[in-house]
Amino acid sequence: MILPRGNPILAGHEQAAASLGAAARSGRLHHAWLFCGPPGIGKATLAYRFARWLLAGQPPGAEPLHVAETDPVFRRVAAGSHPDLMVLEPQAEPGKRRIIKVDEAREARAFLNLTAAEGGWRVVIMDEVEAMEAASANTILKTLEEPPPRTVLLLITASPGRLLPTIRSRCRRLDLFALEDAAMERLLGEWLPDLPRLDRMELIRLAEGSPGRALELAQGEGVELARLADATLQDLPRGLAAHALADRIAGREAALAFPAFFNLLLRGLSQAVRAAARGEPAAPWLGQRPLAEWVEAAEAVAKLVQETERLSLDRRQAVLVAMDSLRGR
Repeated sequence: MILPRGNPILAGHEQAAASLGAAARSGRLHHAWLFCGPPGIGKATLAYRFARWLLAGQPPGAEPLHVAETDPVFRRVAAGSHPDLMVLEPQAEPGKRRIIKVDEAREARAFLNLTAAEGGWRVVIMDEVEAMEAASANTILKTLEEPPPRTVLLLITASPGRLLPTIRSRCRRLDLFALEDAAMERLLGEWLPDLPRLDRMELIRLAEGSPGRALELAQGEGVELARLADATLQDLPRGLAAHALADRIAGREAALAFPAFFNLLLRGLSQAVRAAARGEPAAPWLGQRPLAEWVEAAEAVAKLVQETERLSLDRRQAVLVAMDSLRGR
């Protein structure tokens, strides 16, 4: 998978990139930007692209915010070694949720107060900024209230409502949206050239405009698991069939398949219920139960899967219990 820091491709967010470029060239670049949008659609990729372009001296180009891959700035940003760029991401500890700690936020504040090593801008990228603990948020808020000159904070979030209103109000918000199918096909054609076109089109359908999600599905047997999830909903297995399903997605070698399968199954269930609730043609299998019961069953299965992963419970047994819940037993 191509990491955002080294991704040279701009697809689907050209207008947003052009807006960032125009703001910088105006000489009145806002000191903080909030990149909002669903997970995996390229928010971090655009943030790194903007940071590279600023650090490279805003070179002109046919594409907005373009810096050549041969440029030393591109290479150093991709390697995580540029002295005027700092990146904060939530860190995980065993048994704890992923957070951005206050010490890291203080380091970012101190970093921005230093003189740029190469005489230009200093940039901080904060990914999943909604994962800041309270003290971290207060530290970042102080930086937003008193920004040093020629510094930019690029905050990335899929959940802007979880941020302090005072943080949101001090940032220039940039909303990014799911990519169109044509942009998705271009990206997947470059990233997965050996993937059969039918599988690529299935990934595009499943990913719903998120290149990151498409790559995750491609690397984790996503197309096969999606087809298995669809088949499971159409004919909920029981008896030996349920045990065979449990063996397939909960065996010793299937640690990644278990959460991926249920994510796809619950996503398909949710989409079918929403479509039926809007009066659209309903999937035949939905008629087995009232919509409200499907919603309750989905919530029960989601909780079961979460607890199974968090507490390292028996995945095989969890599959069997989930199938019973979906059948209404």
